[in-house]
Amino acid sequence: MATSPNNPPLAGRRILVSRPEPRAEETRQALEQAGACSRALPLIAIQPRTLDGRERSLIQELDNFRKIIAVSPNAARLLLEQADDWWPQWPVGLEWWGPGEGTARVFRDAGLPGQAPLSGHDSEALLNCPSFQPETVAGEKVLIARGDRGRELLRDTLTDRGARVEVLPLYERTPIDWPEATLREHLTTFDPDTVLALSGETLKRLLEVGQNADSKLRERCLVVPVERVAQQARDAGFRDVRVAPAMSPDGLIDACGASPSNAE
Repeated sequence: MATSPNNPPLAGRRILVSRPEPRAEETRQALEQAGACSRALPLIAIQPRTLDGRERSLIQELDNFRKIIAVSPNAARLLLEQADDWWPQWPVGLEWWGPGEGTARVFRDAGLPGQAPLSGHDSEALLNCPSFQPETVAGEKVLIARGDRGRELLRDTLTDRGARVEVLPLYERTPIDWPEATLREHLTTFDPDTVLALSGETLKRLLEVGQNADSKLRERCLVVPVERVAQQARDAGFRDVRVAPAMSPDGLIDACGASPSNAE
C-alpha cells in the first residue's frame, strides 16, 4: 500500500505490536509511517541455540541437500550466520525457500535465489508449490531450519511425499516476563484499538498476560498471520479478527486499515 503524507491510511489508530524483536520495532516504525500511534511489546524472545555436533554437520554438508527451507526470517538469518563460518562461497544448485516473501528476501539479500509461494505465507502454501509435490520432492534431501519447537506439518508431509528430511533447530523461543506495570501501560493506558499477534505462540502469550492486565483484550481488533491462528483467536473470544494478506509492512497496514466487514 502506498502511503500519502497528506492522507495516511492509519491516521488516528493506536496499534500494539507483540511480535519478537527485531521485527517488532521494524513493524512499529512502518505503522508509524502510515500514520498510526504504535508501540512494541514483544512477548517472546528469539534466542540463538548452541548447536551440537550433529547439527553443525548439517551446516557443513549443505551441498548434500537439494532444498533448504527456513520457516521464518529469524531462521533464515541464523542459518546464514552459522553457514557463513563454513561456506565462504555458497554451494550451487540448492533451492532456498521460505513460506513467505520476508523469509525469501533474507536469502536474496545474501545473494541466494530465495523463493516463496506466489500466494499465501504459511507451511500449507509452501506445500502447495509444484517444487514440493511428491513427483518432484521424492528422493530429495531437504533441510528445514526452524526453532526448537513448532508445527511438524512440513517435516511430516515432506517425509510422507518421499523426501529425506533433516530438521535444524537454530533458536529457542522464550517468554518475556514484563512487570505488571509495563503490561498495564501498553495494554490499558495506551488502550490500543488493534493488536498484532503474528503467531499462535504469541497469541497464547497475549492471552496469558492479558488475563490480569487488560479486561478489554478480546474487544480489541486482532491481526493474525493465517486462518489457523484466526480460528484460535475466535475460539478464545476475539470478535474482530483479521488475517493479514502478507507479513510485509504493506500487508500488515492493509489488515489494520480494513473495516470489520472486510476482515476475514
